[in-house]
Amino acid sequence: MNQVLDVLKQRRSVRAYQPRQVDEATLQLILEAGTYAPTGMGKQSPVMVAVQASETVALLSRLNANVMGTDTDPFYGAPTVVVVLADPERPTHVYDGSLVMGNLMNAAFSLGVDSCWIHRAREVFALPEGKALLRQWGLPENLVGIGHCILGYRKGDLPSPAPRKGKYITLIR
Repeated sequence: MNQVLDVLKQRRSVRAYQPRQVDEATLQLILEAGTYAPTGMGKQSPVMVAVQASETVALLSRLNANVMGTDTDPFYGAPTVVVVLADPERPTHVYDGSLVMGNLMNAAFSLGVDSCWIHRAREVFALPEGKALLRQWGLPENLVGIGHCILGYRKGDLPSPAPRKGKYITLIR
């Protein structure tokens, strides 16, 4: 079968990670794949911030957990978080950022790295602490959080796929 189709069919969201960090060369390949996601009119509204500094990952995790109303780690111990943000002035910013997230997760799996899309980035980067991070990172404060793409190496086996639902496809000829 085609390698791309294999990756698309086999990739799963992973929710338990080893502490082993994703190496620089592999991370750069994953991030590069994100830059090739389609965007509305080719305007490339998304921005990716790759975070491997453990204290910043912990801060992002805490902020995300607070939004969720829990004290557990919503990043499941993943050592790398790629924050995807986008310019809300672009009418397609949510779709553009979502396509970046998909490219990141599929590229990661093709390189032996596991991932999961973690929500609540919109809420985190609307907070004063989120705005402070954007300033610290030299980014405009108006950027909207699209998602947190956690990356790392899973503990245990790859989850099994859920059965595909009936009536997923309607073909009109």
